[in-house]
Amino acid sequence: MQGYKAPQRDALFVMNELLGFEKHYADMGFEDATPDMVQAIYGEAAKFSENVLAPINAVGDEIGCQFEDGVVTTPPGFKEAYQQYVEGGWASMSQPEEYGGQGLPYSMATVMAEWFSGANHSWAMYPGLSAGCMATLKAHGTKEQKDMFLPKLIEGSWTGTMCLTEPHCGSDLGMLKCKAEPNDDGTYSLTGTKIFISAGEHDMSDNIIHIVLARLPDAPEGTKGISLFIVPKFNLDENGEPGERNSVFCGSIEHKMGIKASATCVMNFDGAKGILIGEPNRGLACMFTFMNIARIGTGIEGLSASEASYQGALRYAMDRLQFRSLTGRKNPDGPADPIIVHPDVRRMLLTQKAIAEGNRAMAVYCMQLVDQTLYSDDAEQKQLADAKLSLLTPIVKAFLTETALETTSHGMQVYGGHGYIKEWGMEQLARDTRICTMYEGTTGIQAIDLLARKVMGSKGELLKVFAQEVQEYCASIRGNTQFSAWTNAVSSHVDEWLQITNDIGKRAASNPDELGAAAVDYLMYAGYVTVGYFWLKMAVVAQQKLDEGTTEKAFYESKLHTARFYFDRLMTRTRSLVSAIESGADNLMAFEDAHFGEVS
Repeated sequence: MQGYKAPQRDALFVMNELLGFEKHYADMGFEDATPDMVQAIYGEAAKFSENVLAPINAVGDEIGCQFEDGVVTTPPGFKEAYQQYVEGGWASMSQPEEYGGQGLPYSMATVMAEWFSGANHSWAMYPGLSAGCMATLKAHGTKEQKDMFLPKLIEGSWTGTMCLTEPHCGSDLGMLKCKAEPNDDGTYSLTGTKIFISAGEHDMSDNIIHIVLARLPDAPEGTKGISLFIVPKFNLDENGEPGERNSVFCGSIEHKMGIKASATCVMNFDGAKGILIGEPNRGLACMFTFMNIARIGTGIEGLSASEASYQGALRYAMDRLQFRSLTGRKNPDGPADPIIVHPDVRRMLLTQKAIAEGNRAMAVYCMQLVDQTLYSDDAEQKQLADAKLSLLTPIVKAFLTETALETTSHGMQVYGGHGYIKEWGMEQLARDTRICTMYEGTTGIQAIDLLARKVMGSKGELLKVFAQEVQEYCASIRGNTQFSAWTNAVSSHVDEWLQITNDIGKRAASNPDELGAAAVDYLMYAGYVTVGYFWLKMAVVAQQKLDEGTTEKAFYESKLHTARFYFDRLMTRTRSLVSAIESGADNLMAFEDAHFGEVS
């Protein structure tokens, strides 16, 4: 996409003015992470995004990754950009100092991940997979394993992957067949095929560390019989350096509709040497550390696409002359008016803006929760943050990517016929983003996770914890009559959210299909309500700044106007979602299979 600019000002607004990150970092023990220091780092990250990553985005899409005889070559400029990333210290920023990291908080690096992805989605996936690999090792690895693998991963000279999916099992990991046979030296020999492995093979790092799910010989069936293994591309010699090639090879790469410069590999394990991580048959629980990081990361990819698409559409709408305004000429010296004067173009632009900025607030809030789970010394705060994060993670993954489908579609539509022409980059954003709704668990999988596992599985307690926060905030500003309508809308929606949950639970007690029938609409409802909560908070902060006499009047007025648009035109979508939820499962499940029609 031409002319990408990292949204530094809005990110800093969310961090410092909305969520109080200065105090948050001090409370977590990061006193050095002052607003000035964070802003200086972000300035450099913005330059890297705009000047290094964005210029090679189009060539990555055009050329893609090349595969020949098991070797994957990334597009021109990708390897060099990665070396700049490593040399700049970006890989090690939020990693522990004891293994060579800089010891800065998780959230600092994750905010920048949006910019890297917005500038170049394909490239950003390589370090993104490494982050999940490192998180799994830190959480579940032994000291010896951490000492062996973390320093090089943190340095960035090695990268990581996660290997879950097999040809016969996608989200249903209980069907997994990859086997791990014990060796005499305490290692294991892994045999099987994994598919859809992002960054499974490439030319950007000296070694690739695969985190692999497999079954031990005596493992029970289903998900309770899965173990987790570390399988390096190159086995390590006595000095801890890459030595002989391990028996894991890339069999092919997928030809995809988007993110073409991110290698999506078929990986063949042919007696590959692996090291057990965590307890036997407890691998899926360990892998959830990786998966949860990846789900938040995928949601941020959706956010980045919404922002990039908005930037491109806004720039075009300001310049493109077509027709005259219905209320009179706005550009009398030109042959037509810029298309931004037309109500429908403004509808699309404001939808993009409201979604991007609202979703950013929710995403950064979740990053703050992750910080608390990682660094807080307060056990109660840690537990509360974990509960909220459990509820919000599937919403972040699915809502941010589903709404990105809409925003990138609007981006193409604003361009009209030019929207599907490659040179503008808007159709690439739409193609890349479409994939985000499917990997790391489809929207339907995330919705079932939210409704069945998180909400019903906790007997509603996870939802109540977050609902209490929202209601307490609404109560705290009820005296502010300027925002009464929006406050009442958020508060009443939270009450309705709890009631809908109760109603679904009652129906599901006699018919479990009610959960599946309601799940996606339920998740989208939850997303609109949660983003509504953050738009209310942003509006209140913006008004406070205006009342104080800010020099950035346009910025804060924009927040207020965008909040109005959100509550008038986007929050109201919950009405149709409630109607669909209340219609129940019968209109789906009573439909006979034969009525779908014949297939040859």
